[in-house]
Amino acid sequence: MAHGVTDENEVKSEPNVVPLCDVLLVILIIFMIATPAIKKGVDVRLPTVLNSIDMPDTTQLMLSIKKDGTIYVNEDKATMETLPTMLDDVLMTISDNKLYLKADQDLEYGIIVEVVQIIKDAGIEIVGIIAEKKTEKID
Repeated sequence: MAHGVTDENEVKSEPNVVPLCDVLLVILIIFMIATPAIKKGVDVRLPTVLNSIDMPDTTQLMLSIKKDGTIYVNEDKATMETLPTMLDDVLMTISDNKLYLKADQDLEYGIIVEVVQIIKDAGIEIVGIIAEKKTEKID
């Protein structure tokens, strides 16, 4: 704290806020750097396509399938047997019957077909398949 004496022999004290500002700026910089590095969701290597639209809102129902066949509903792990029950439970909490599917590009086609059939049997009407945008190469 800074102390000063006035003409009237009265002591005034003022808080020194410079160290506080320094700490807050350092914390702000840390969050600015760390936030983009945080990836929400299941890590899946998506196939690339030439024409695609932007990524949907992450509050929607997301089903991810990893290369080894591991299934995730949003971020909860599921199996082929528990998937219908989990989809029924999640459908009670959302307003629309939309699901976004993220499948690894090296996943067997048969697994994707099986999962899509379970999705349709659960009553989900719209299935969006998520892929990464391919960068065009000019020759």
